[in-house]
Amino acid sequence: MNLRAKYDIPANSVITIAGTVGVGKSTMTNALSKALNFRTSFEKVDANPYLDKFYSDFDRWSFHLQVYFLAERFKEQKRMFEYGGGFIQDRSIYEDTGIFARMHYEKGTMSPVDYETYRSLFDAMVMTPYFPHPDLLIYLDGSIGDILDRIRLRGRAMEQQTPIAYWEEMHERYENWIDTFNACPVLRLNINDYDIISDESSVEPIIERIGYFIRQAHLLKK
Repeated sequence: MNLRAKYDIPANSVITIAGTVGVGKSTMTNALSKALNFRTSFEKVDANPYLDKFYSDFDRWSFHLQVYFLAERFKEQKRMFEYGGGFIQDRSIYEDTGIFARMHYEKGTMSPVDYETYRSLFDAMVMTPYFPHPDLLIYLDGSIGDILDRIRLRGRAMEQQTPIAYWEEMHERYENWIDTFNACPVLRLNINDYDIISDESSVEPIIERIGYFIRQAHLLKK
């Protein structure tokens, strides 16, 4: 018996992975996809027409970038459900407004008018009964010390050059965001409780918890 059937996870489920940089979202996405025989959905950045402009001028391009992300993630969310589900998604549409757009507004790199327009657009598109919310959001959690260790270990040049204060702020913003998130059920996983890179079998207890959370959510809807 495969793990999806063993733990009674519907074949049309859509599961989203969330968490700050360094927690292993892509690794978890690939591991769950393989174990459940689900498709993956990763963020597409290569074709983003605003990204380079944004990094050269935050004030001018933050609104454009966030609207672009919102549109692309909205289309991807619809695509997964129209396909019939069975997806593991790396990063959620909710993080854009709850963390990144809000951060630009609070830091003054997005004007109050632009931020209000963005929030109104997000609420009209996403926070409605008609939007296909994921069956489960898995939040990968860890201390800032553990996350910084992982960032150093993987050695990406841009991340090594980023001030530690930025990662500390991002970690705090993620923690504050998930504490109030209620758009769909949330399963919190501490990154020290598993090691799916060196021990593939450690993914099974995670899948068991996924099955339990999805079944409980379905019972509450009845």
